[in-house]
Amino acid sequence: MIRLLRNSALVLLGLVILLVVAGATYQFVESRAEAHRSPEAGRVVDVGGYRLKINCTGQGSPTVVLEAGLSDVSVEWKHVQPEIARFSRVCSYDRAGYGGSDAGPMPRTSAQIAYELHALLQRAGEAPPYLLVGSSFGGYSVRVFNGEYPDQVVGIVLADATQEDQYELLPAAWGRIYDSMLNRYKTQARWAPFYIDLGVARLTLRLEGNVSDESYLILQSKYLRARASELEMIKTSAEQARAAGYIADKPLIVLTGGENSDSMGLSKQDFDDFRRIWVDELQARLAHLSTKGKQVIIPDSGHDIPSERPDMVVNAVREISMAAGR
Repeated sequence: MIRLLRNSALVLLGLVILLVVAGATYQFVESRAEAHRSPEAGRVVDVGGYRLKINCTGQGSPTVVLEAGLSDVSVEWKHVQPEIARFSRVCSYDRAGYGGSDAGPMPRTSAQIAYELHALLQRAGEAPPYLLVGSSFGGYSVRVFNGEYPDQVVGIVLADATQEDQYELLPAAWGRIYDSMLNRYKTQARWAPFYIDLGVARLTLRLEGNVSDESYLILQSKYLRARASELEMIKTSAEQARAAGYIADKPLIVLTGGENSDSMGLSKQDFDDFRRIWVDELQARLAHLSTKGKQVIIPDSGHDIPSERPDMVVNAVREISMAAGR
């Protein structure tokens, strides 16, 4: 009986080892294949012991710097960057932990992100003046960047960007959704060595038909950890953006998505309140950060303006470039 139990345990252990090796191999081989089929543009630059991926194209001034939202890697700008490159220099990049960038210091706050972005631009040889574009969560980071390096920034575009008063003003039901998302992100980050490195997430996405040639950019443990930290620290980032203060008299265009078919699980009343507060209150407050600020509501776009209406981002950048006399 003891021998049978021992043999059964050895067989079980062998099966576990086989599954681990098979899962890790599957994750490695598929990631390499995707990277070969759809390589991420740009180059990696050391910013002080770790490297960030940056992709700069076009010529001219100011240098347009694209800061993506929470969860978004640099391919978020694939419909925006080529058009801006027609008339100016433009750079997109992966924040630390994202895509082709190495993991960076924790926690991931907007102050840390702005510091790293400035170091990246300097070491990559991308000279100011900068025109900053921040989408969603990226809005906090570009505002902090402007607060730290105001003489290097000539204007800002905010695309449906987060605003620091939203945590108090938005319906309580939205706060519960935020808490649920944070718990999910933290759980995924905690289990990343199993969830990602052993191919579980990839297999799950494949069974759902959601795998693409760019999946390798997010199916990484470092990505889940960085994303979870950004969301966990988002209220700290909000206060850092508040402390950065006003943008003074620099040109500022606030693009606001006027359409959102995703109710996020909110009741009709909560969703209507959410949209009213987001569009009429929070986005308007962003426009008031500058004496030259204005809000542009885009009726046929939701939150992801760079993907849904990239032309509006391009037009805003062109307008500010002209206003800056470049």
